[in-house]
Amino acid sequence: MTSTSLLTDRYELTMLQAALADGTAHRRCLFETFTRRLPPGRRYGVLAGTGRLLEAVEAFRFDDEQLAWLSRENVVDAATLEYLATYRFCGEITGYAEGEVFFPGSPVLQVEGTFAEAVLLETVVLSVLNYDSAVASAASRMTSAAGTRPCLEMGARRANEHAAVAAARAAVVAGFAGTSDLEAGRRYGLETVGTAAHAFTLLHDDEQDAFAAQVASLGVGTTLLVDTYDVRRGVERALAAAGPSLGAVRLDSGDLGPLAAEVRAQLDAAGARATKITVTSDLDEYAIAALAAAPVDSYGVGTSLVTGSGAPTCAMVYKLVARENPDGLMVPVAKASSAKHTVGGRKGAARGLGSTGRAVEEVLVTGPDAAVRQWQCDAQHTDHMRPLQVPLATHGEIDPAWTGPEAVRAACARHTSSRAELPRGALRLSADEPELETVTLTL
Repeated sequence: MTSTSLLTDRYELTMLQAALADGTAHRRCLFETFTRRLPPGRRYGVLAGTGRLLEAVEAFRFDDEQLAWLSRENVVDAATLEYLATYRFCGEITGYAEGEVFFPGSPVLQVEGTFAEAVLLETVVLSVLNYDSAVASAASRMTSAAGTRPCLEMGARRANEHAAVAAARAAVVAGFAGTSDLEAGRRYGLETVGTAAHAFTLLHDDEQDAFAAQVASLGVGTTLLVDTYDVRRGVERALAAAGPSLGAVRLDSGDLGPLAAEVRAQLDAAGARATKITVTSDLDEYAIAALAAAPVDSYGVGTSLVTGSGAPTCAMVYKLVARENPDGLMVPVAKASSAKHTVGGRKGAARGLGSTGRAVEEVLVTGPDAAVRQWQCDAQHTDHMRPLQVPLATHGEIDPAWTGPEAVRAACARHTSSRAELPRGALRLSADEPELETVTLTL
């Protein structure tokens, strides 16, 4: 993987320079990532990007070319450049499992190491988790609205080329069945989808020739786009080209609900009862929900998905919450600014469960550092609470279980079970407060 070390803000390096100069750079510190609030009206968030982030941490190295550029630009002094030349993160990373739902204050990631080690990771942590979690949070609302009908990610052309890959991965974490982005498919083992656009139909002298060419190349199981001209004639020509075994037709415009009903009736009358209908055209979770009663088999979603459906960030922050004192003990530190205060100290996290297994509250555990550490170790024995934190990196070594294609599949399974654990009201699309209240348990 290409070095990620310059995917950061300048002040991370200038803070490092000052801390190296005054001797505080090697104090042990604990940074915590959380969001103070969910986007307006949202009832839960979805953590995504953890696997991508761990890969980025592993690749956070300063090579000769980067060091030379930092020197030429006078970003930091010679002593700092010397430190950066051998930089490796050797600390601990703990967090929620990817795919888990979260709420305001949830400590979704904890990074512990020296100040020098941990402060440099702030920007890359936030850039990955904020974007990927925003996409996954929107995707979860869409897959929830779709029920058992698959959603397909088709937003690559609406995002930066690198963001498109991240968005596809995050969408699959939250239940999307596949993506149109080939690089995302290659890198993360995702199912890829897609057949033809309107341009292919317009290339040919008539629609019939276009459909015949596509079927000849891709087989009768292909999906034919039938709304370039007249939809009814398009369906007739699609059936003429592929017969009743045609895989699917796609609708990309018009009033999709009534149109899908008309097309379904036309297909059934022609004996093509197994031919599916997929719809696209600027869908979001509300449009998907509105089509619940329509005879639609799958949804293709683009712009709304890769932009977080109106919430393109989760507003996560990366804050120092504890540091080593002169006696070698970890002590809480906190920001007191109005409306931006933080809660100091290490935190454990669990989800309180009711008698039916449904979640009833988010529980944060605070107290003396050693006591919270011990609670985290023993959390699996806690009655009526499900522990939420897992070790992601130990002594700088990334646990490979959280990266690569298998990790995406595991995150998808985690999200399915985590969302199913929430109260049913969490899945409503109407605006409301976070579904679970966060309570604090002091040891």
